[in-house]
Amino acid sequence: MSASVLLGVAWQALRLNAARSLLTMLGIIIGVGAVIASMAIGEGAQAVVLAQIESLGANLIVVIPGALTSGGVRLGNISQTTLRVDDAIAIAQRVPGVVAAAPYAQTNAQLVAGGANWFTYIGGTTPAWQIARSWRVAEGRFFTPTEVDEAAKVTVLGHTVAQTLFPTGGAVGATVIIKNVPFRVVGILLAKGSSGGSSDQDDTAVVPITTLQHRMTGIPWLRSIFISAATPDKVPEVIDATKRLLRLRHHLTVRQPDDFSVRNYSDVQQVRLATAQTQALLLAGIAVVSLVVGGIGIMNIMLVSVTERTREIGLRMAVGARGRDILSQFLVEALALACIGGLIGIAAGIATAEGASRFGHWPVLVSLFSMILGFASSALVGVVFGFYPAQRAAALDPIVALRYE
Repeated sequence: MSASVLLGVAWQALRLNAARSLLTMLGIIIGVGAVIASMAIGEGAQAVVLAQIESLGANLIVVIPGALTSGGVRLGNISQTTLRVDDAIAIAQRVPGVVAAAPYAQTNAQLVAGGANWFTYIGGTTPAWQIARSWRVAEGRFFTPTEVDEAAKVTVLGHTVAQTLFPTGGAVGATVIIKNVPFRVVGILLAKGSSGGSSDQDDTAVVPITTLQHRMTGIPWLRSIFISAATPDKVPEVIDATKRLLRLRHHLTVRQPDDFSVRNYSDVQQVRLATAQTQALLLAGIAVVSLVVGGIGIMNIMLVSVTERTREIGLRMAVGARGRDILSQFLVEALALACIGGLIGIAAGIATAEGASRFGHWPVLVSLFSMILGFASSALVGVVFGFYPAQRAAALDPIVALRYE
């Protein structure tokens, strides 16, 4: 029989038992929908993590003060006051493979501009911070080394702060009041968005490190040192050399633990990426189980269909249909069930992914590959699980089939 005849016979058989066909396709629909949704959520999560890795800075290494122990109780990281600006300068000058090393201190303050105000983080650093964090200026400029040496009252605003204080624009050149001190806005940072969780990287203002320490807080120690390695391959070497240098500078003996901690943020984010991939694989495993269940449903219904249509099969054989024609007929019916279920499943999967994005605020990314994979999987299930019933129909004896009641 021709392909058009086979498709016509298959469509007629499915239409006559529409409710049963729909229930049979349900497992395929759920399975394919789960494939699409799981891959969309997994790829969306991976895209977000990769964007966060890029936004943190190329080959970023962060040095933070170590944990302080008091009365046998560890107070947690950043509780020590051991890092100084000179440590950052020494790292930049003496550690091979370092492109930039920027000291960083932080405080909180209310910023006032005209009739608007905003409470945010105030970071103190040097121009090297731009290189270490790979953070460009969108408008204006960054403060200069001379302004750092002079403890100048200048600031660079994050995108969120600039939008809040100056919603109509004109931030560059304007004056903002920080802790009752007027600061001139010299630039606005390029928007970066979230750094993971609910943290908004753009909700900040940056001033020279000397201005923060001498005019605002009076605190000489640092919250962290941002380091940028020349290449990803250099990161382990830079970390080892930095640890050795800081131990020498802090006069630590062999038996004394580090009074600082060095973190490779790319490694941390890569762990998150691996976790997202694992979650996607688990969801894909659930989808595979659903597809197998759907395939078993197709096999059961096709076996029932063979039994119900035994006399029909006998009549077809009696008028000249060959075994391979009967095999093709039932195989096409199984394939049609699976493919229609696959198409509905793709639509359901896309709708589920969009729903997760809209209501659950999950990052999703529906790719063409996931849709092709979902449809191909449904077709494969139809062929694999439809072959046995089709072969059983083709093997029927015509005389026995005609006598079947």
